[in-house]
Amino acid sequence: MSTTTSSSVDIPSDSRRRSVGSPNPTTQVERLARFVADSRWEDISDAAREQLKLRVLDSLGCALGALGAEVPAMVRAQVHEFGGAPLATLIGGGKSAPDRTALYNGALVRYLDFNDSYLAPGETCHPSDNLAAVLAASEYAGTNGRTLLTALAVAYQVQNRLSEVAPVRAKGFDHTTQGAYAVAAGVARAPGLDEQRIANAVAIAGTSLNALRVTRTGELSHWKGLAYPATAAGATQAAFLARLGVTGPREVFEGNKGFIEAIAGPFEIDWAREDLESVRRTILKRYDAEVHSQSAIEALLELRSKHDLNASDVERIELDTFQVAYDIIGGGEEGEKHSIATKEEADHSLPYLLAVAMIDGQVLPEQYLTERIVAEDVQGLLGRVEVRPDGEFSRRFPAEHSARVRLYLRDGRTLEREQHDYEGFHTRPMSWDTVAAKFDRLAGAHIESGLRARIQDAVSNLDELEVQELTALLAGTTQADLDPALRRRRQR
Repeated sequence: MSTTTSSSVDIPSDSRRRSVGSPNPTTQVERLARFVADSRWEDISDAAREQLKLRVLDSLGCALGALGAEVPAMVRAQVHEFGGAPLATLIGGGKSAPDRTALYNGALVRYLDFNDSYLAPGETCHPSDNLAAVLAASEYAGTNGRTLLTALAVAYQVQNRLSEVAPVRAKGFDHTTQGAYAVAAGVARAPGLDEQRIANAVAIAGTSLNALRVTRTGELSHWKGLAYPATAAGATQAAFLARLGVTGPREVFEGNKGFIEAIAGPFEIDWAREDLESVRRTILKRYDAEVHSQSAIEALLELRSKHDLNASDVERIELDTFQVAYDIIGGGEEGEKHSIATKEEADHSLPYLLAVAMIDGQVLPEQYLTERIVAEDVQGLLGRVEVRPDGEFSRRFPAEHSARVRLYLRDGRTLEREQHDYEGFHTRPMSWDTVAAKFDRLAGAHIESGLRARIQDAVSNLDELEVQELTALLAGTTQADLDPALRRRRQR
């Protein structure tokens, strides 16, 4: 039991979890709950353990890189104003209630759109979006790093498998819809809730948090980066309410007007046969851009470097890509992508991404400054970028991540490069050193090198630490302007 809560509710620790569910669970959520309750650190392969640590390091780099950014700062201001029992650490310093911590830290992880992804045929999600909530629940419960990583593996497994068998994008719902089940499962696993409470947590979250895909179509808003943090906060609340005995609908999946009938259509997962290995099928981003753009950006930058090109050499750019990339970020069913004025629109626009990569030679957070987005050079070139879907590339997705880039030069030459993966994809996974360099690149503006090294070391040895040892480091940033009240006092 957490030493920071005054609740008298008997919540079992990880070492003495109770099994009060029925001997033969009858509903899908009960079978899922048994899978969650039975999950153990020992069930995770060495390879998956290392990939979980890599995802934690990558996600924390994204979070630290977003400190002080406009949208997370607005979330931080609300958390500060509303308050909350100081039970979980806010990255950058301070504490709040676990649900509010999940909201703010989740906003940091997600804001740059630089965290990991999972590609299923009909759905793309970002399972590291679960980290903030699982970390807050783990710190609250006073657990160790092995429990945190196990709970995170559970969240990855639930979200990725639901994304595979029950995609919702084509039906007008956002991928955060499956995420509600994942967050609730991971948060419930962290303090070791029993099967019945886990089932109720997942049922409450799944019933309540069904989000519309309009979040990511047409004119994009700040909510693109806050939709999952908001889901994570709601699912964290669901898990803690279930912890106290609040019940949810046992037939949330298969019941009358449940998830299957109302949204997903028929599916079945045999949770008794599931493992904790799906983290190994997630991918990391080399460039700070929507995941389906990664191979196209890499191909363009390879051409740029090989032929020593400048943007002034280029008359126009053509890209052949797979259908999902075209639909989401290429100008297909989710809206045209040449009218770009905001960060949210820019990182979801292949024309912008290819244009700015051609001009600047990189796609990193500085490519999303307002003055960069609206500059004449990038606005002029993005209007000369054409994106088309390719049937063969579409058939190969998601096993391959294909792109064919053609550069039409002003001197009459045409240069072309085709590739089917990128560094960070399954076929070319990132090493620890590469992820650590990304972490340093993102976090370097906000924390000094010694603290960065200590955080990296803590993540590398997370299975030997207490969670509070990591969160103490995450509170130790040198960024001074995160707390609005502190900022106002310094300005006086």
